[in-house]
Amino acid sequence: MQSRRNFLKIAGLSALGLGAGKPVLDAFAEGGHGEAVEVQIHKNESALTAIQWAMVIDTRKLESAADLEPIIEACHKTHNVPDLMDSEHPEFTDASKRHVINWIWEDEYKHVFTSMAAQFVNDRVKDLPFLVLCNHCENPPCVRVCPTKATFKRDDGIVLMDFHRCIGCRFCMAACPYGSRSFNFRDPRPFIKERNPEFPTRMKGVVEKCNFCAERLAVGKPPACVEASDGAIAFGDLHDPESEVRELLKENYTIRRKQSLGTEPVVYYIV
Repeated sequence: MQSRRNFLKIAGLSALGLGAGKPVLDAFAEGGHGEAVEVQIHKNESALTAIQWAMVIDTRKLESAADLEPIIEACHKTHNVPDLMDSEHPEFTDASKRHVINWIWEDEYKHVFTSMAAQFVNDRVKDLPFLVLCNHCENPPCVRVCPTKATFKRDDGIVLMDFHRCIGCRFCMAACPYGSRSFNFRDPRPFIKERNPEFPTRMKGVVEKCNFCAERLAVGKPPACVEASDGAIAFGDLHDPESEVRELLKENYTIRRKQSLGTEPVVYYIV
């Protein structure tokens, strides 16, 4: 494993411009693990497709942390997200706080919308717990900085991770302005109570994040968070004028995170 990781690090440096970088990078992109990603996500005739997937979160239907809990739990159970704060592992509790793995989580308005003045925001919005996840940006900076193309953007706009190709350099984490990526500082498997056999577990030294449930879309199912939200989260094609997300955007005022950065996030919030 160590020799493989060292090789990938060298390949990563080549991709950054040392020596014959582009041929090495193209080899990773066009074969090997790139093909494995397509094999992992088996599409069938029921697969849901879009030009650009997008999400609309109606904060009016999510009034408390209790409303968010089943949504977060559904996502994390589906994707084998480890619980490093598990009471069954008390020896890790304090040290693990900064190593927590999150695909979707809750946070306060002032932390989520840092570029929007909060001084005179009404109390409901200011005190509301917001769901936070990867924004699957149309112009994702994480993809540009990844030296091995472990993180890449699909044709339908979903930004994915190839866990096998990740070398743990964490460039993508530094580039993401939303803090939407987590790094496995230790083996996550012992901290998974009930493994979902339909989704792979990760290993120490790998970055992970929300994948818009690409594996569920491939078999005709909506994202787990949408299914568990009881109508509070809508998901659909941003380029389809008849889609639910377009209807909601047409009828409601929405905000997005850090729009001024030009990343074009596709997660919208109705406030």
